[in-house]
Amino acid sequence: MVKDPERLARNIALILEGASRAAANFLKPRENGSVSADVVDEITEIIKTLSKVVEYWTADPTRSVQAQARLFGRYFALWNSAIARMAGAQMPPTAVPDARDKRFQDREWTDNQYFDFVKQFYLITAQWADEMARDAEDLDAHTRLKARFYVRQVANAISPSNFLFTNPEILRDTLDSSAENLVRGVNMFADDIAAGEGELKIRQVDTSSFTIGGNLALTPGKVVHQNEVCQLIQYKAATSEVLKRPLFIVPPWINKFYILDLTPEKSFIKWAVEQGHTVFVVSWINPGEKQAGKSFEHYMREGILESLDVIEKITREKEVNAIGYCVGGTLLSFTMAYMAATGDTRIAAATLFATQVDFTFAGDLKVFIDEEQIEQIEKKMSVRGYLEGKNMASSFNMLRSNELIWSYVVNNYFRGREPIPFDLLFWNSDATRMPAANHSFYLRNCYLDNKLARGELSVGDTRLSLGDIKIPIYNLATREDHIAPARSVFYGSSFFGGPVTFVLSGSGHIAGVVNPPSRKKYQYWTGPAPSGDGFDAWQANAEEHAGSWWPHWQAWIESLDSTRVKARVPGGRRVKPIEDAPGSYVKVMS
Repeated sequence: MVKDPERLARNIALILEGASRAAANFLKPRENGSVSADVVDEITEIIKTLSKVVEYWTADPTRSVQAQARLFGRYFALWNSAIARMAGAQMPPTAVPDARDKRFQDREWTDNQYFDFVKQFYLITAQWADEMARDAEDLDAHTRLKARFYVRQVANAISPSNFLFTNPEILRDTLDSSAENLVRGVNMFADDIAAGEGELKIRQVDTSSFTIGGNLALTPGKVVHQNEVCQLIQYKAATSEVLKRPLFIVPPWINKFYILDLTPEKSFIKWAVEQGHTVFVVSWINPGEKQAGKSFEHYMREGILESLDVIEKITREKEVNAIGYCVGGTLLSFTMAYMAATGDTRIAAATLFATQVDFTFAGDLKVFIDEEQIEQIEKKMSVRGYLEGKNMASSFNMLRSNELIWSYVVNNYFRGREPIPFDLLFWNSDATRMPAANHSFYLRNCYLDNKLARGELSVGDTRLSLGDIKIPIYNLATREDHIAPARSVFYGSSFFGGPVTFVLSGSGHIAGVVNPPSRKKYQYWTGPAPSGDGFDAWQANAEEHAGSWWPHWQAWIESLDSTRVKARVPGGRRVKPIEDAPGSYVKVMS
């Protein structure tokens, strides 16, 4: 029951006022033409794909009847169960959510017959729709992948947990507060549309709680080099002696390098410095129109090869240990193939974090990769010379839309709660733009045509082959990775020409990598050398170890060369530092 009807009436008026403000924020940029029609293109793609599934099932009357019978049979079983439960019988559920599904954890979803019925009706419908996409046998594999992905997005969007009268938590909050939760929520909604300049920019975190260089990316160091694509940071030594080989880290340019230097207790960079590494890290520029023509080759030459020149000048060492993370690892592998072909031996050993070099099993991101969709992306990029960071962020969020989209819709706009301060989500929201030439090359030659693994890429007259890379490689995959699936990373191991140590970490693309030993979280698995598409067999026989993989990696590094020398200072008195870490490039917002 409503506790204060007068306050409720007052709040309803405030809700309408907030909704009017949200509508104005939405319409204004459309009236002046500053918002593109991207959404229309995306909806058209979804409808076109799902219509093929509908066409498959309706083309044959027998198939159509079977599909309907499958659905209505489950509805009938649910109805019978509900009637029996109303009569006092204890009935097992007809449909249950996945154990990892956090949407239906409130007890009312089970104890209250109304909410339980709504929940099960939804689960039955969503499961059936997924089966329709999965079993549409006449469709090619890519279309089925897209159809299942779109079905999942639609199902997640229409979940009863996302609406006032079908979510017991929202309804309880609304009645208890006389709808003050909705007043707060609609005002946040209006603010987020304004922040997105006419498009909803869902806040995932309290951004006011974090500052790059203030309470994030704090490891002491200096920017020792910069050009049009990156800055190079050298970190201050924390030990009197350091490993002879410097450690050179190539992060992805999708998002920013400080995922490896969040808070001091989570920082891989800080930990590596404390283990005696002389750490150098690339900090990619947040590109603008000036970088439109910067291609994969430019990022290789100006990002990696030029950095290696600077590292050699500072340290006077001819060999480094290199790390590549995600697409940074793909670029590093591309570069190592070029170096192998040209006789450049400066990278003596390499580590890859959640990196794909073969894209056969690239997972749900392949939903966005076909000729037509790439042409649409290239058309967007041609306007300014880059892809807006929000486009990539949206794609990544859709891979886990329940956790990264709809949970915030419920929490922010219905329950009226501000997001909590969380460093990882602050980093996740700090999106970067993609230079047109680089991004187009990556999508076409890696995801679409898989040319890197096939040995079909060249730099000038130099043909690239991953098989030419003979150095030792530590290849880390993460078990729950939606971006670089573990099977894909494992399969990619076979393309290298040298010894590969494959390690599987618990958790996903970020938490599986950023897992310091002090936290004692997750676990990792080791096993024999990877071979072909044998990930399932490898995993079944792998040895599990508690805690972080970081010490295991350190032992691997030292097994290759444990020689130590006197600690180095940033710049080595041969290169004048430009500014303090984390540098200025990383602070440029999209």
